[in-house]
Amino acid sequence: MVQVTRKDQKEANENIIRRFNRKVLQSGVLARAKNVMRFEKPISKAERRKKAIVRRERRAEKTAKMRLGVR
Repeated sequence: MVQVTRKDQKEANENIIRRFNRKVLQSGVLARAKNVMRFEKPISKAERRKKAIVRRERRAEKTAKMRLGVR
């Protein structure tokens, strides 16, 4: 948990925000949160193979259409 307190009553809000941002970056909280967002469960070999086959078929279809001049 990152806590930032006012140094005194006259401190500008921009300074508080700047100090908060610096502490968040240094603590690594944001980096961990981004890593958690991007995490995907590993898929099985069979599923990977199926997806690869579908990709190859689509690519072959696309190249065949391009050769024929069809969109």
